[in-house]
Amino acid sequence: MKTYLLTIAMLVLTVTSSCKQEKDGEWIRIFNGNDLTGWSPKFTGQAYGDNYLNTFQAKEGKLIVSYDDYDNFDNKFGHIFYREKLSRYRLRLEYRFVGALVPGAPSWGFKNSGIKYHTPHPAELPLDQTLLVAVEAQILGGDGKTERFTGNVCTAGTHIEMNDGLITQHCTNSGCPAISDTSWVKMEIEVHGSDKIIHKINGKVVMEYAKPQYDDTDEFARELMEKGHPRIISEGYIALQGEGHPVEFKNIELLKLEE
Repeated sequence: MKTYLLTIAMLVLTVTSSCKQEKDGEWIRIFNGNDLTGWSPKFTGQAYGDNYLNTFQAKEGKLIVSYDDYDNFDNKFGHIFYREKLSRYRLRLEYRFVGALVPGAPSWGFKNSGIKYHTPHPAELPLDQTLLVAVEAQILGGDGKTERFTGNVCTAGTHIEMNDGLITQHCTNSGCPAISDTSWVKMEIEVHGSDKIIHKINGKVVMEYAKPQYDDTDEFARELMEKGHPRIISEGYIALQGEGHPVEFKNIELLKLEE
């Protein structure tokens, strides 16, 4: 009897472990730390693939946004896109802000970056598009003086739903205080297509919402829908932002969810 019970217990453990592995998948590094393989930039006014003034760099295991070669920002808003279209996944990374806002950048660009997700393919973007039409898990750093939050949600040409209501304002704060020094901050987004999106800062849930969707009052959003993109956005590409303040990312990892 003891042998029989032990066999049953081992079988249950094996099945449970197998199911957990299937459900959780495997975290993979999508930035190798040595170069920008798998990532491609797009800047306002520049062709897709042009890494304007060497803004995006791989250095010492970090993906950095550098403005060392800039005399003036000149509205060169940049995004660097991961190569794979995704729908259901978890993305985690660490970030920190360093240095100072580049001359000519907008004041709101101070310690401001983000993770755009469910974006169109960068080849679809107009040459002079400034704000990428997609939802953003916003990353902010503090200035040590004013109240600022990180892990917020911001929308450009899009809306979201939260607490059964449509949210049309551009940004909604998470309530998680932004860090003012150069400490590394852990951020994660968990994306379940259009059903549910979760933001986490240092392992704590700070934001949850659903149904990212195009705003039909936005010209580019309308163009995307006319091209066949559904109003409710359930898939797309990931992009990290460069908005005028140097920022560093590391340990960029992806876990695909099978649902």
